[in-house]
Amino acid sequence: MGVIHRPARVHRAHPVLFTCGTALFFLALFCARHVLYDSWTLAALPFKWFTYSDRFLLSAEADGFDLTFANYSKHQVSAAPFEDRVPPVLHHISLGTGAAAHSRWMTVRQDCLDIHPGWEAFLWTDETANTFVRDHYPELKDMWESYPYPIQKIDALRYMVLYHYGGVVLDMDLQCKRALGPLRRFEFVAPEAHPAGFSIGFMMASKRNEFVGNLVANLRRYNRHWIFLPYPTVMFSTGCHYASTIHAFQRDRSTLKILAGTKDNFRMHSLNGPVSTPIFNHLGSSSWHSYDAALIVTLGRSWRLPVILVGGVAVAFFVVRRTKRRTMLLKG
Repeated sequence: MGVIHRPARVHRAHPVLFTCGTALFFLALFCARHVLYDSWTLAALPFKWFTYSDRFLLSAEADGFDLTFANYSKHQVSAAPFEDRVPPVLHHISLGTGAAAHSRWMTVRQDCLDIHPGWEAFLWTDETANTFVRDHYPELKDMWESYPYPIQKIDALRYMVLYHYGGVVLDMDLQCKRALGPLRRFEFVAPEAHPAGFSIGFMMASKRNEFVGNLVANLRRYNRHWIFLPYPTVMFSTGCHYASTIHAFQRDRSTLKILAGTKDNFRMHSLNGPVSTPIFNHLGSSSWHSYDAALIVTLGRSWRLPVILVGGVAVAFFVVRRTKRRTMLLKG
């Protein structure tokens, strides 16, 4: 008498459990849609940034502007004969610094004030900044005060004061070599950053500029903490990567000018590290950079950063989905 082999029992998920699991999965996707979208925008910057870049990169051909500044007077404080769209206001921010560090940069700041005579000047300290945010942005004050890193407060304040007053925001370690008058004809100007985006250490904007308003409006949306990684926490929430991402997704970027360089010297105005450009000596005090900065910068120089960000999110959801499915099969 032959042995009868019974087919192995196949554990199948109960239809109700499978339906509930699927529903929960898509519900989780729906609830996380903003996080996923925002993560995608941040990851897409290296690819998105240079789309139609000829429309927003300052050039002699498109704007009739001398990128070397050789044809402009060192003391030219106006864009005449063009209209001055940027008001004559200088902003410097010095939050949470000791007396020694504060006095060190006062000489550098004074150089910029001296070469812009008659301009209104603000020095934002802890006291004046707190009062400003409380009076003009009360809906953001709690978030602003809760930022874990001081540089986040400085970055967010840049956008707030620039939107409210217009003018020029300068890092304390930027020494002016010449007046910024020739650039006042544009609604917004900032220097390019490598490998993509722009630097927020120097920005010029008209008062109540729509783009700068968008930078303020999106602060809460992008306020996320990357555990154990201070550098991306800052860059993705308030820093250059954040601001550049908002710029990259504007419908019309033609008025949001980026100051780069000539074809043979594209990084002429880049403020990466201690450098000298046609308009600034950058003394390079970026002391907030931490142990993870080199890793993020290295990844950002190629396709690795966007792939890792998007891939990480995809893998996380795949693992969660597989775990749920296996759990349902075992229960069946």
